[in-house]
Amino acid sequence: MERKNAWKKYSKEQKEEVFAFAEAYKDFISRCKTERECVAELTIRAKEAGFEDLNEVTASGRQIKTGDKLYVENMGKTLALFVIGRQPLEKGMNILGAHIDSPRLDLKQVPLYEDTELAMLDTHYYGGVKKYQWVALPLALHGVVVKKDGSKININIGEQEDDPVFGISDLLVHLASEQLDKKAAKVIEGENLDVLVGSIPFDSKEEKDKAKEAVKTNVLNILKEQYNIEEEDFLSAEIEVVPAGKARDYGLDRSMVMGYGHDDRVCAYPSFAAILEAGACEKTSACLLVDKEEIGSVGATGMQSKFFSYAVAELFEAMGGYSQVSFNRCMTNCKVLSSDVSAAYDPLYASVMEKRNCAYFGNGLVFNKYTGSRGKSGSNDANPEYMALLRRIMEDNGVSFQTSELGKVDQGGGGTIAYILANYNMSVIDSGVAVLNMHAPWEIISKADLYEAKLGYTVFLREA
Repeated sequence: MERKNAWKKYSKEQKEEVFAFAEAYKDFISRCKTERECVAELTIRAKEAGFEDLNEVTASGRQIKTGDKLYVENMGKTLALFVIGRQPLEKGMNILGAHIDSPRLDLKQVPLYEDTELAMLDTHYYGGVKKYQWVALPLALHGVVVKKDGSKININIGEQEDDPVFGISDLLVHLASEQLDKKAAKVIEGENLDVLVGSIPFDSKEEKDKAKEAVKTNVLNILKEQYNIEEEDFLSAEIEVVPAGKARDYGLDRSMVMGYGHDDRVCAYPSFAAILEAGACEKTSACLLVDKEEIGSVGATGMQSKFFSYAVAELFEAMGGYSQVSFNRCMTNCKVLSSDVSAAYDPLYASVMEKRNCAYFGNGLVFNKYTGSRGKSGSNDANPEYMALLRRIMEDNGVSFQTSELGKVDQGGGGTIAYILANYNMSVIDSGVAVLNMHAPWEIISKADLYEAKLGYTVFLREA
């Protein structure tokens, strides 16, 4: 079965659109490297596009009607957007669901210490990472510090040209004979992913002010002077260590993008773009951007939270009245693209891929009928009737798409948020963009696949 490379179908004007959309996406992922930053940025854009806060609308007592554009955010880390369709909400929604968290390193609650006159920040890695990939790289600090009085201090250090960067040291090859004999999982241990942040001792003329840990003291003084942060404030902070630097064009032909956090912002961004572009459709459209997917979709901001169902209940109440039966009918009639990335075929690692059933750069939006591992364990496994509907929609609208599995049987596997939405009896399938270097600090995607995802998501909202 042949799938044509999407680049071959583009006119000169269409290719310009592909590159223009990629430029906007590059800007987004360069500036939004945490889930909080994504929600803050997309909320601003949603308001500019005419979306109103659902909580404010319901508090005003105003009844929601066809064409209304609404958003609701949860704890600054989850965002849901709705465009009310012409059909009753009981008929269901067309939902684009993606996650906006990415693998990274998180500072521990008591992170700052000194060892041999070097100031270090202790971390705990988040999500599935190859730990050895995070050493000897320029790193940045992003996050928020919440003071006892409730005030918030946003942290973003390492992204500007005149900012300092940080890093995790690696052992010089001259002394690494024992290290190089270790398995890759043990070359760098999780407790050794500590970030170097300073080496100048605090200098005081007065003996009483000479600190035992003078370098740590100097770092604390800098934090106090420049950011109004005390050491105790780390207890109520959420600071993430991420690769420093902007997303870049990749390849001599500039056909690809190298960036941090493609998984899964490369699906979240076109999902957001699609709900803005689709406008009011027959069915209500929803774009659901969630946190914590990389650690099992748990917690109040993950997909397993009740946040989304509570938001839908509020919609019903503001459209004339909530009932459990109406809510159940709505959820059962929903159709969902669980938009998450797929593994792109890599000729350097062909042994783990099955060529007929894997995703290729440039072949468009990827559909994964099932994910999971060890006999499809943990997968949603979409119905063929739903897949047939999506085939028709994509082909009728000239959207390039392909199907894929995540590597050879018994080679590995992975999961998404699909099974959680399927628990409501929705029709759900995984779809997204193929990625090279998935979960590495710098991942690679095709600009054509990004663009086809946006096209596919848009026609899905309009016609599913």
